[in-house]
Amino acid sequence: MMYQAYQAQSDLLRPLRDLAKVHGAMLGTQPPQPGLASIGRPGMAASKVFELSEVTHRRPPWRIASVMVEGEEQPVVEQIALRTPFAELLRLHKPGVTGQPKLLVVAPMSGHFATLLRDTVRTALQDHDVYVTDWLNVRDVPLSAGRFGLDEYIEHVMQFAAELGPGGHMLAVCQPTVAALAAVALMSEDKHEATPASLTLMAGPIDCRISPTGVNKLAMSRPIEWFEKNLISVVPWQHAGGGRRVYPGFVQLSAFIGMNRERHENAFKDYYKRLLEGDFDRAEVTRIFYEEYLAVADLAADFYLETVAKVFQEFALPQGLLTFRGRKVEPAAIRKTALVTIEGERDDICAIGQTLAAQDLATSLRPYLRTHYVQANVGHYGVFSGRRWQKQVYPIVRNVIGISG
Repeated sequence: MMYQAYQAQSDLLRPLRDLAKVHGAMLGTQPPQPGLASIGRPGMAASKVFELSEVTHRRPPWRIASVMVEGEEQPVVEQIALRTPFAELLRLHKPGVTGQPKLLVVAPMSGHFATLLRDTVRTALQDHDVYVTDWLNVRDVPLSAGRFGLDEYIEHVMQFAAELGPGGHMLAVCQPTVAALAAVALMSEDKHEATPASLTLMAGPIDCRISPTGVNKLAMSRPIEWFEKNLISVVPWQHAGGGRRVYPGFVQLSAFIGMNRERHENAFKDYYKRLLEGDFDRAEVTRIFYEEYLAVADLAADFYLETVAKVFQEFALPQGLLTFRGRKVEPAAIRKTALVTIEGERDDICAIGQTLAAQDLATSLRPYLRTHYVQANVGHYGVFSGRRWQKQVYPIVRNVIGISG
């Protein structure tokens, strides 16, 4: 009933949100229409705030129209290289550029869309032919498409890596580092021709037993049955995925907001103030952030519950217990793939040491194929976005890829 109640509330608010969009749109007219202030500038600013507060369920645009390559601006064109019922392998193609190494960016399936890695992708596009796992919102995936669990996630990663072909590279951020390491281990063991030449794991929960964070402790605080009973709901039938069991994105979003409620309240107050003062440039920064932050995607129940159980409760990978369709995952099978592990000094989601653990699991790798780096003075998101990612972390990734091709 949880999802049905949320949907009913969303449907009831729809006419008000449509009205707010019309009312708020008048605020941005330059110069203001005659008499605009007298008919309620504060009301129009409030309408913009109400409009921004909407939780949406569609992927925001990538907003990467061009990128600088060797000092020249090159256009970027979105292409779908491969499509499954659950994801699209998106290629951000630069028509005027050839010969760059292919890089598969494995995005999290964690309640938001792949565009959360926009800065990661934009930066990597300077030097690479970038492909992204653009996961679809499972509430839009019909039941006829079947289940989607951790095995299916790993299978997608291997399928997408195979699409890139020999000599490709892989970069995984946060949650999918476990699946990415498993996929490369399986491909290595099979001597697959498209086994990635390098694997970069960034801020991921390879071994959550190391310096447990609040997120880790929360996962351990309840049995998996509690998570299934209290967090899993059913998609309403008006959606294409009606009847599918999911961990709703809006539930996870509520938890995130609850952890930093005062910060978000202040951000919306500041947004209102900027609009009222006509400081539209600074207000636009806030709008773009929350357009992304409030765009949520549901997680398939099987995937969510298996991830919580195997990654955060059983520590299956570091204990040698992780399997793929009944087959044991052996990181020791990785022999030729250069392994890069990157962590943030102040990461309160994946603590220092949790990603580094991948180096201990890949016991067959020679020292010259190993790179580990801790970025000082950044939290979780600073590892893969922002100035330090662009100027300090990314060059390490780029250099390893450059010598591993």
